[in-house]
Amino acid sequence: MPYIYGIHTSAQLDRLSSLLEEINGINPFQSTRLGNLTKAVDNESFVKLPLLTKRELMEDQINNPPFGSNLTYPLDYYSHYHQTSGTTGEPLRVLDTPTTWDWWGRCWLEVLQAAGVTKSDRIFFAFSFAPFIGFWSAYHAVSMLGAMAISGSGANSARRLEMIEATEATVLLSTPTYALHLAEIASQRGIDLTQSTITKTIHAGELGASIPMTRQKIEQAWGARALDHAGATEVGAFGIGDTKDCDLYVNEKEFIAEVIDSNSFMPIESGSTGELVITNLGRGAWPIIRYRTGDLVNPIRIPSGPMEGKLLLKGGILGRVDDMVTIRGVNIYPSTLENIIRSIIGLCEFRIIVSTFAEMDEIGIEIEGDQTTAQAVAQSISDEIGIRAKVRPIEKGTLPRWESKAQRFSDQRARRSNTKTP
Repeated sequence: MPYIYGIHTSAQLDRLSSLLEEINGINPFQSTRLGNLTKAVDNESFVKLPLLTKRELMEDQINNPPFGSNLTYPLDYYSHYHQTSGTTGEPLRVLDTPTTWDWWGRCWLEVLQAAGVTKSDRIFFAFSFAPFIGFWSAYHAVSMLGAMAISGSGANSARRLEMIEATEATVLLSTPTYALHLAEIASQRGIDLTQSTITKTIHAGELGASIPMTRQKIEQAWGARALDHAGATEVGAFGIGDTKDCDLYVNEKEFIAEVIDSNSFMPIESGSTGELVITNLGRGAWPIIRYRTGDLVNPIRIPSGPMEGKLLLKGGILGRVDDMVTIRGVNIYPSTLENIIRSIIGLCEFRIIVSTFAEMDEIGIEIEGDQTTAQAVAQSISDEIGIRAKVRPIEKGTLPRWESKAQRFSDQRARRSNTKTP
């Protein structure tokens, strides 16, 4: 089986060479990391470049406030400010120029077009437009497409449902969690969303839309086709949803994707699970080269057919490197548990709590439901993955609802770092 490592096409090599020429000796952060790249780059020299972690970017911003030194141009060239969600610590501040902001838009255009979105669609953004990049870049892409963009910012959930009906919106953009929450509110109000004008839902900001049961619940609630997307504020919009399955394709026109073993840093074979490493090719003003995303994926290089040569991430983003829990020798990710839980509890909320007892990891789950439902979840987890989880029922409405990235996974173990460097 081939390794998912290094440069895949000559077009990527040309783009990479242009990027390195643009930043070489000018971008202080990258010049310190990469040295003075005076020789032409090839695949052999590319895979010898150091891996980059988020911790390094954060430390650079601490040492060079407020925006760090990963800036290829003077500050007055930059027109857009965003930051990461900060769910794992302080947010990382990221800047774009008008040129790289258009690059973001083009990347999102690929996502929209894969979903079948056209100029005649009306796209509803169920998003607060905070500094997290979320759907800001998608909004720009919709403008580039020439379709109607409808902002639901500032409105509560009930008002957003009214706006969707009043504007006859055809596409919903939201996190998968918030799509389910809107469906929950609609159900409480006696609204049948399957009769709405929404025909497509596109999701980002968190795992979910590639988890089979979560995707199924969204599609059933809305009577629409759900599509996943993957990206990151510091990297770009790299993942394009598969309309047929719960998978993602990597946009290799704009990114170089590699997959490595998180411990040995060696490449893994196609069809194995490893950590995704991304290089963006069109963001010279704030470049990312060989960045460890912390995302676990199962990459497959399509061998034949109409998608021959494409890089598929089977099941989308499977989880985070740090989120893996080992219970009685079984490696488990929150997405695996969510798929089981969603098959039973539907639109209700849940929380996964991981703790350590007698130096062993244990899983506890809180679900909004009754004791019978809790027992069904525990039994299903036991049947499907062979572990015992403590499942506790709580009243409906007890757990929070999120508009942006949901925080259903509470890790109460001593934190382990995925920022080990080779």
